[in-house]
Amino acid sequence: MTKIGFVCLGCPKNQVNAERMMADLLAAGMKLEENVYCGADAVIVNTCGFIDDAKKEAIDSILDMVQLKSEGLVGKVIVTGCLAQRYRDEIVTEIPEVDAVLGLGANDDIVRHVRAILGDQRVAAYPALDCLSLGGPRQLTSPGHWAYLLVADGCSNRCTYCKIPDIRGSFRSRTIEDILSEAETLAAQGVRELVLIAQDVTCYGLDLYSQRRLPDLLRALCRVEGIRWIRLLYCYPDEISDELIDVIAAEKKVVKYLDLPLQHADDRVLKAMGRRGTQAEIRNVLTKLREKIQGIAIRTTFITGFPGEDEQAFEALSKFVDEQRFERMGVFAFSPQEGTPAYGMPGQVDPETAQRRAEILTQQQADIAEQQQREAVGRVLAVMVEAYAPYTDSYLGRGAADAPEIDGFVTFTGALTLQAGDIAMVEIVGLREDSLLGRLTYEEVE
Repeated sequence: MTKIGFVCLGCPKNQVNAERMMADLLAAGMKLEENVYCGADAVIVNTCGFIDDAKKEAIDSILDMVQLKSEGLVGKVIVTGCLAQRYRDEIVTEIPEVDAVLGLGANDDIVRHVRAILGDQRVAAYPALDCLSLGGPRQLTSPGHWAYLLVADGCSNRCTYCKIPDIRGSFRSRTIEDILSEAETLAAQGVRELVLIAQDVTCYGLDLYSQRRLPDLLRALCRVEGIRWIRLLYCYPDEISDELIDVIAAEKKVVKYLDLPLQHADDRVLKAMGRRGTQAEIRNVLTKLREKIQGIAIRTTFITGFPGEDEQAFEALSKFVDEQRFERMGVFAFSPQEGTPAYGMPGQVDPETAQRRAEILTQQQADIAEQQQREAVGRVLAVMVEAYAPYTDSYLGRGAADAPEIDGFVTFTGALTLQAGDIAMVEIVGLREDSLLGRLTYEEVE
């Protein structure tokens, strides 16, 4: 039996792409050797190519596999994903030990390409991006009780710092029927939380239906038997409609959590970034969300050191962070990407200044988060069970404000009958580092 190893890097969208390739390989009678490379007939490195850190990680992983190949510990090396799409020629030329470089459009032909390289052919394939189907069987790599659900791929927003539209193509939605079919399959497999992903979830349906259909999709997903939580990642502030807010507020299965990357709060910088809207308009959206959706947790991200960000612009951003008190926040120093408008913009900020500003915002948020955690003591939260830890006689779980693989955990004690994916009501009694500590409220276990 042919054995295939996988190195999976990058974002959840890339993870779903890898899971689809895994399913196709399994269906073809091959065996997966995930994270166990020695002895694999071929290793697929599914790469990210968005920012410099991700590119470095991808290149290092490719070189690691090439080294194992030279030592006779693995057979062939295949590079897929965004780095392969973006730097196809460079990989072929500079790392000739790689046996195949496959653009994203080649993912659906992974079985044919694996068989070709096992027959000692070299492969370089870059079909059109619309050759990549968005649905289909998957071999889940997430824990069995939650899964990512891709609703669209690509992006048409054209932010000036971002290469994603060139790498993954224009925005493409799946049909509601196709998404529902996959959700029902996942629920039948034991998935209890669906995490909806796309480059811009709030744009869902615009290309297919000539209107944004995320509210309709959410209503339909809420009727899927077995699904307990539905979570939204990667939303765009100016596409948060009143209808969407009303659906999030009204539907019990839609957790009161919104990932809303804002990127900046200074009007000049926002315009230079190609972002739609002003700080005043962003404030209006945030105010409306908090007024209409009780207890909503808002996650955001910001970029420091974007070209033209002077001290006044950074101060505006810092003040905005202090005022808004986001429940979750990430900060990235600007990473100029060749081929984007921002790469050659005037007013470039030196990397040290960009990093220092990122650290300032990170510390601001750490202080805010610590205070918010203290305010949580005494509250009762709905918590999805992740696992039981016998060595501490406690459970590890996530509250509605905690997205998997991104946010924190709730550690709590209680009965020994809960399973991963169960939802329990937990009283928060204390803190430990970045985690909340709680105890099960027995009579309120759902």
